[in-house]
Amino acid sequence: MTWLADHWLDVLGWGGSALLVYSLLQASVLRLRVLNAIACVILIVFNAVLEVWPMVGMNAVLVAINLWFIARLLRDRHDETVYEVLEVAPNDEYLRHTLRIHGADILKFNPAFVHDPSDEQDAFLVQKGDETVGVVLLRKEGGTADVLLDYVTPRYRDFSPGEFVWRKSGLLASRGIRQVVTPPGMVGAYYDRLGFQPRGDRWVLKVPGAA
Repeated sequence: MTWLADHWLDVLGWGGSALLVYSLLQASVLRLRVLNAIACVILIVFNAVLEVWPMVGMNAVLVAINLWFIARLLRDRHDETVYEVLEVAPNDEYLRHTLRIHGADILKFNPAFVHDPSDEQDAFLVQKGDETVGVVLLRKEGGTADVLLDYVTPRYRDFSPGEFVWRKSGLLASRGIRQVVTPPGMVGAYYDRLGFQPRGDRWVLKVPGAA
């Protein structure tokens, strides 16, 4: 404790610098901004104690920039004007390309997933501008659509862009889908906010407007 009391300023400076570097390694854009803002606050305190005012000013500006981006990210996360759902064929070449690019990451969360266009009847890409941020694949049997894949790219892992497929009830109802059923063991923190109801180890969405 004596050493820490004598060297707390060094610890603060090195800790803030380490956190700043660590923030730049984050794949998630929201996590990057949050950690970067915290690191800048720590460095403001460090530089203020040393009275290095140019560094205090620079880090204060960086905190303001990070907070602005964080506020915009949180504001846009449920905004249908920011995200767009594109329907594609299950054998669409761009869909295949997206699944290949993110194949290793997909298998981390869906180890049993195999892309089989003959087994998939509805495929959707969730876009933010020209960037693909999510993929949803469904298999329809009667009025029930089983979720084969609901994937989010690492940059948007703190968001749930797949929700825009579920929220566009007309998109599903027009296909005669009356309910959507997730695979066993899906994490409910995402689905319970969108009207899905637990059924054993699955989640079920009753589609509004379906015949």
